[in-house]
Amino acid sequence: MKKAANTPENPEFAAVDSALKRAAKVAHTLARKTKTPCYIWKDGKIVNVAERRAEPDTRQE
Repeated sequence: MKKAANTPENPEFAAVDSALKRAAKVAHTLARKTKTPCYIWKDGKIVNVAERRAEPDTRQE
């Protein structure tokens, strides 16, 4: 049995979730490019996501 999609009754609110995700991605990218902080609330703490480094490349050639 499939779960019913949780869509808002007002069509103006239908795209809010995806718009917020796009805005967060742009803010995170800008913060990394400009070396400025970008804070989020994660696991009950305020975390600077722009400070985190990408995982090191462990591929063997």
